[in-house]
Amino acid sequence: MIEQVNGFITPMKGWDAVEKNDKKITGTENGTKSVFQSVLEDTVQNVYDTQKDVEQKQYLLATGQLEDAHSLPIAQAKAELSLEVMISLRNKAMEAYNEILKMSV
Repeated sequence: MIEQVNGFITPMKGWDAVEKNDKKITGTENGTKSVFQSVLEDTVQNVYDTQKDVEQKQYLLATGQLEDAHSLPIAQAKAELSLEVMISLRNKAMEAYNEILKMSV
């Protein structure tokens, strides 16, 4: 983990679903959900959160309340990167699904 330096660098968060050795994680209505479902939900939530952060910083900049102007481009880069990760995850899932469909039983 990276230590916080002057409030600028924040620690990296691990993907709990990937780090678990179990195939199932408890916590849904039927008691379990797959690791893939958990990772996908976390990725989508990350995209929503980063986009919400960008919108908040844009509002603060437009109203003159944003104290550090460099935080908006950083937030935009984070949002773009999280969207790219989600798109890559979706593409890999679709590739895997298509490969499964090609298999003969």
